[in-house]
Order: sequence, then C-alpha cells, then structure tokens
Amino acid sequence: MKKILFFITLLVCSVLHAQSSLDSLIGVLEFKMDKRAVFDQEKKIRIKNLEALLLSTTNSQEKYNILSDIIDEYRFYSFDKALEYIEKAIEIAETLDNSLYLTKTKLELSLLLVDSGRYKESIDALNEINRDSLPTSLENDYYIAYKEGYSGLEYNTTVKRAKIRYSKLYAAYQDSLYSRLDAKSEEALRLKEKQLRDSRKLDEALKVNSQRLKDLKIGVRGFSLITFERSLLYELKNNPEKQKEYLILSAISDIEASVKDNASIGNLAKIMFAEGDIDRAHDYINFSFDDAQYYNSQIRFVNIANSLPMITKAYEERSEMQKDKLQNSLLFISVLAVFLTIAIYLVFKQLKKLSVARNKLKSANKKLNEFNLKLNASNEDLKRLYEELSESDKVKEHYIGTFLNLYSEYITKLDVYRKLVRKYVNANQMNALLELSKSKQFVDEELEIFNKNFDSSFLHIYPDFVKRVNELLKPDEQIILEDSSALNTELRILALIKLGITNSSRIAKILRYSVNTIYNYRAAVKSASKDKLIFEDMIKSIQ
Repeated sequence: MKKILFFITLLVCSVLHAQSSLDSLIGVLEFKMDKRAVFDQEKKIRIKNLEALLLSTTNSQEKYNILSDIIDEYRFYSFDKALEYIEKAIEIAETLDNSLYLTKTKLELSLLLVDSGRYKESIDALNEINRDSLPTSLENDYYIAYKEGYSGLEYNTTVKRAKIRYSKLYAAYQDSLYSRLDAKSEEALRLKEKQLRDSRKLDEALKVNSQRLKDLKIGVRGFSLITFERSLLYELKNNPEKQKEYLILSAISDIEASVKDNASIGNLAKIMFAEGDIDRAHDYINFSFDDAQYYNSQIRFVNIANSLPMITKAYEERSEMQKDKLQNSLLFISVLAVFLTIAIYLVFKQLKKLSVARNKLKSANKKLNEFNLKLNASNEDLKRLYEELSESDKVKEHYIGTFLNLYSEYITKLDVYRKLVRKYVNANQMNALLELSKSKQFVDEELEIFNKNFDSSFLHIYPDFVKRVNELLKPDEQIILEDSSALNTELRILALIKLGITNSSRIAKILRYSVNTIYNYRAAVKSASKDKLIFEDMIKSIQ
C-alpha cells in the first residue's frame, strides 16, 4: 500500500512539474511576443547597413555578393523584398555573364516561391534551368527544390490524376536526392526522419530528430524548423504536453530570428482553442496573422483562414456571455443597495474589459476583411496567369509550326543542291561547279527568307511593336514601313534587343552585318529617340 501511494505521489509531482515547466515556457513566449519589435529592429538595422553598402559600390561582383547577404536576411522575413532582391541578383548575374551565379540565384528564387506556397511558379522557375549544365555544387539544391515543389502541388491539388502524377514526381526527385546525399547531412537526416514519421516509427524518428537538433541553438531558422517537426512526432504519439513544449520553443526561436514565415504559433493557437484557452488562442492567431501579412505568405494565409473565423467567433461568443453576466450583476446590485459602492466599482471594471474586447473584435474583423481582399486579389492573379498561359500556348504552337516548316524547306533545298553538285561532278563540269560555289545568290536568298520568317514570327507575337517604337522616337524621326509585314534593319536590331539579345556582336552574327554597322545603327536610332538613356530599356518593356 505504501508503495502504491509512493508511486501515485511521484506521478502527481511529475505532472505538476511538467505543467509548471510548460507554464514557464508560455511566460517566456509571451514575453518574446511583446518584444517582437526589438528583434525586428535589429534585423532592419542589419538590412539597412547592407543596403547602404550596396549603394556605395559600383563593382558588379561586390554587388552580387552583397545582394546574396540581403536575400538571406529577407528570405523568411519579407517575401516581396526577397523576391525584389533576387530579381536584382539575376540581373547582376546576367551582366557578369556568370552561369553559376545565374543558376544559383534561380534556385534561390524557386526555393523562395515554394516556401511561400507558390508551388507552380517554383516549378516554372526550375524549368528555366538547364539540367545538363547544372554545376555539381548546386545539384542537391536543384533536387530539393523540385521535391518540395511537387510535394506542395500533390498536397494542395484536389484532382486525382494530378495528385498521382505529382506524387510520382515527388517520389522520383526524393529518391534521386536521397541517393546523392551524405547520410549524415542535414537534408539526408530530414528525409530519413520524414520517412520514419510517415511509416509511424516514431521513436526512431525522434532519435533522428535529436541528432539534427543537438548542435543548434534557439534563435536560428534551423532550430525553429526541427523543433516544429519534433512537435509533429509528439502529436502522432498523442502527447499534447510535449507537442506544445516544442511548438513553444519553435515559436520563441522564430520571434528571436525575426522569422515571419512561421507555422508554430498558429498551430499553438489551434491547440489553445481546443483546450478552451480562448484568450491565448485569440492573441496567438492574431500574432500569426500579422506575421503572415507582413511576409505575404499565401500558404500561411490559407492555414490561418481555417482557424481565424472560428477563434474570433468563440471570442465574440464569450464576450456576449460576459455581457450577460454583467447585466445579471447590475440586477443583483440594484437589489442589494447596501453594496452599491462596491457594485459601481465592479460594473466600471467589467465595462472596461468589455470595451477592450470589442476593440479587439473590431480589429480582428478588420484583419479578416483585409484577408478576404487579398484572397480576391489572388484569384484575379490566378485568372490572369491562366489567360497568359493560354496565350503562351498559342505562341508556342505558332513557333513550332514555323520552325518545322522552315526546317523542312532547308532539307529540301540541301537535297536539290546536293543533286546539282553530283550532276556537275558526274558531267565533269568543274568550272560550272566552281562558279556555283562562288555565287552569293543562294546565301542572299536564304538570308531574305530568314528575315521574312523572323519578321512574320516577331510581329505575330508583338503586332504593335512598330507603333510602340515610334512612340519612343521624336516626331520627325518616325519609322515608316512600305510593307507593314516586314521590318527594316533598325527595327530588327530593336526586335532582337526586345528578345534579350543586347550584345552587338551577337546581333551582328544573326543579321550578318559587321559589328561597326550594328553600333552605327544603334547609335543612330538612339539619337532619334526622345530619351537616349532609357530608350533600350523601354524597348525591352514593350508588351
């Protein structure tokens, strides 16, 4: 009997100690939440110093290095800013003509898009990378980006056939990645933990998670991510106390690192709501909403949207209950006139609480309206993207048809030329054959056909190109074409610049002119423009 009492006492003490430890962690979390602006200010100072350093240098290599540091600061802090600086880094990489930098930055773009829930855009960015020329040092990141992209598409699609296809692609890239990784690397351990978690080998998964976590300190992104994944394991083990503990640790780490792209505190809000702690659920979900709004994360908005109305409604209902209690208290106070002074004080105190609750509710409703506006804007963007993709398909079909037709004609002409040469050789008409090889007529005819096909294809895509160019030229320098279906030399040069071919040597090779001639044409058309400094940039922006 004494042993049983001892074990019961030990169990009660253990539970009380665990609860005390959890309460302490919650206290630390809420203290950090109050200090969020302090951590954010430290990050803003670091970013401001880097941006000042960027403005102070004119060296493209140094600019690229500084941009990389700025992107690292913004990656989990502000999606829009991270995207802006990644696009600047891509421009610098193109200026440096450095394929390694260009590929590396495009991979960063893909990972940013997938982290923010823009899975289709992430896959599109990856498809721009030439797999055959991918450096070995970037291959792992390449497979990781594809794996995460298809994982997100599989999870979010409701179309069965698409889900099956995305699942197969995800598995293929995961297997390819796993076979390449060092077994002790972070990514390999993360994959191993996920496989163990999916197969419900939770104790083994916890050991792998501990191995990943052992060298990390709170306040870095890695610690936040691994403790969040540890909370998932305890959720599957049906251990809510441990689940909350690691969600809190993850949330504290996110706040200290100024990570706005976070999930821990939103999940914590759901748990608090399920346990009936409406106040904390309301505070945590609004804190998470503010971070998601600052970061502009589509996936976080969707997750929060599933919980915010429910928690807000519960908070509103509880406020109504408090209001009912207040009315009952007033009735009771009117009967007990003896305690009038005390009752007035209590009423004032309750009214003050109710006012605060209404203000919070008003703020929550305002945020919900803002969120709905963002969702509507996202739907409009998706509709526009679909229209652009449809138009892009039509352009591709036109180009494929033009290419196949041109290629077929070249094969026919080469065969005719081969037969003619064979005829002269068989007839021993070497002089005639020599005269044939000296003639430029064949090349000139082919060049004329090339120009005609180029003009037709380009004007098919940009039918208003000549009009837009003339809008950039001085009134007395307008380009008037006799044939509206054909471009002149100046317009062909500008068309190539619009297509991204800005190097005069490359333009000269394509159009079969000397480099000096191209320089002269470019200089002449710039002189005819309204603003020489931005003329070619405006040409590139023509739609």
